[in-house]
Amino acid sequence: MSDTTKPVALITGGGRGMGEAIARELSAQGYQLALMSPSESCEKLAAELGGVASRGVAEKADDLKAIFDLTMKTYGRIDAVVNLSGHPPKGDLLDISDEDWTLGSDMMILSLVRMARLVTPVMLKQGKGAFVNITTFAAYEPSLVFPVSCTYRAAAGAFTKLYSDRYAADNIRMNCILPGYIDSLNHKPETAEKVPMKRIGHVEEIAKTAAFLLSDGAGYITGQNIRVDGGVTRHV
Repeated sequence: MSDTTKPVALITGGGRGMGEAIARELSAQGYQLALMSPSESCEKLAAELGGVASRGVAEKADDLKAIFDLTMKTYGRIDAVVNLSGHPPKGDLLDISDEDWTLGSDMMILSLVRMARLVTPVMLKQGKGAFVNITTFAAYEPSLVFPVSCTYRAAAGAFTKLYSDRYAADNIRMNCILPGYIDSLNHKPETAEKVPMKRIGHVEEIAKTAAFLLSDGAGYITGQNIRVDGGVTRHV
């Protein structure tokens, strides 16, 4: 049974890695949770943390609608949204198929638009709300290793700014976190040498940043791309 005194967070990609860490951090801070991921990991984590879950992927509109509907049916409100998708296809720049570019668009930009369409009316009625989109440190320093990701993560930053312009006066905020090399993936030992801090970041560090950006403590922060990368990017 939901507690109407506690805020509610909806997290996509909320089964493992950064999504799991964010779910655990928000749960510890008193949020009730609704989690989505492609596998049973979201269901197991939700059961552990006293939340609800629905299997799905960010690139499918029906899956986003399903977790939204479950959240509203269970809790009747949504105070925070964390948008986290999987990794899009890679390949040599002009060898990537139209289908893979389209998948990347659905996964990394249309997922944000679709979730915003669903949740914004709820937050408008509540009088406040906050979104955090997890993108990548390479969004504004593109790498040929990740052409699809870099292209659409940059678009996610643009959408985030446009959304914040549109809804800031309604007390609804949206920001992006741009993670660097994080221990949600198995990085080669030499990768840490690229980072000024000389270490790989921890998922818990991403989680604490997300929790802050969703909190009232970040009430005057919106439309921003926050780099959590140990200093690896050079953009000033």
